[in-house]
Amino acid sequence: MNIPSIKGGPGAGQQARSGQYRVMVVDDSAVIRGLMSRWLAEDPAIQIVGTAGNGKTAVASMARYDPEIIILDIEMPVMDGLTALPEFFKINPKVKVLMASTLTKRNAEISMRALSMGASDYVSKPESNREIASSMSFQEEIISKVINIVAASRLRNGGTVFRGKTTLVNAALAPIEKTGKTLEKRPFSRGRASILAIGSSTGGPQALLNVLKDLGSVDIPVVITQHMPATFTAILAKHLTNTTDFECKEAEEGDILENGKVYLAPGNYHMTVVAKSGKNIIALNQNSPENFCRPSVEPMFRSLIEVYGSRVFAVMLTGMGHDGLDASRALVGAGGNLIAQDEETSIVWGMPGAVSAAGLCCGIYPLKEIGARIKEKLRGMA
Repeated sequence: MNIPSIKGGPGAGQQARSGQYRVMVVDDSAVIRGLMSRWLAEDPAIQIVGTAGNGKTAVASMARYDPEIIILDIEMPVMDGLTALPEFFKINPKVKVLMASTLTKRNAEISMRALSMGASDYVSKPESNREIASSMSFQEEIISKVINIVAASRLRNGGTVFRGKTTLVNAALAPIEKTGKTLEKRPFSRGRASILAIGSSTGGPQALLNVLKDLGSVDIPVVITQHMPATFTAILAKHLTNTTDFECKEAEEGDILENGKVYLAPGNYHMTVVAKSGKNIIALNQNSPENFCRPSVEPMFRSLIEVYGSRVFAVMLTGMGHDGLDASRALVGAGGNLIAQDEETSIVWGMPGAVSAAGLCCGIYPLKEIGARIKEKLRGMA
């Protein structure tokens, strides 16, 4: 494809037409910078305001380029991504950062640290330049995340979202906009909950950490579907175990659910719960993705309705898209309770916004209140 060279410079941030989202690409490979910049710039919603080959150059050019979001590589000379990250926030506390690295265990661990330091999300970069150039799934993922993260940030800060067409992003992935009216809430049912189920995506790892820390402990099993690739889910489970009072594990086929333990859906597998020989156990499958996701919240919630009926307490945290919406309708219809994270504290108010707008929630709370609210409601239902 024939794309003109991308240049950043004074005023670049103000030249975005019709509210385009301003992006800076930081990667030590000139080839990768060029590839990513060219096909990102093909989307009408995105303007590449600048590029940099290392963290030091990126930090030095922040004020000049004025990006709304930075796509940041991890391993770079002079200054790596993890070192540059806090420097970006010193210059502009509102800038969003999307980590991009090849899917190795080491890079996954570093990405997890970056998320805990304030990065909004991550994308797994294909290993070769050829794969980066040809992988439509990678291109769609990164464009979708750029658009959704920046759009959500603008809405939270009183700005407006891009109104033109985009080449790759389905309108259904766009964040839920404020409706200007009070969202309807359902009354909590009074039956005792026998399982806590959480769905999350973009921004989810840090949200999960906060919720579980504030929750402290529960006397029922906890199951979580977080949209993540396989290498990341094992590291997230370990991270949650090390930083909360819970024992969290990446779920395995045949795990018997135990009270007080957390089971995280493994990457690339849907996680469900089935009743067998008087026990409730984990069952994994690689059925087709749902809402473009595997793992998906949908099959997890559906399976819990079959096993627990009205005794499910569900939570929808920050995330892009609307995964879990259909099963949430069924869950609430079966008598279960559902709460959601509010717009102000969500990185992207897609998943929680969808269930909130549908009138399925008993409560919509800021992140810092969710753990305490769960504890309070579970005790009240005992």
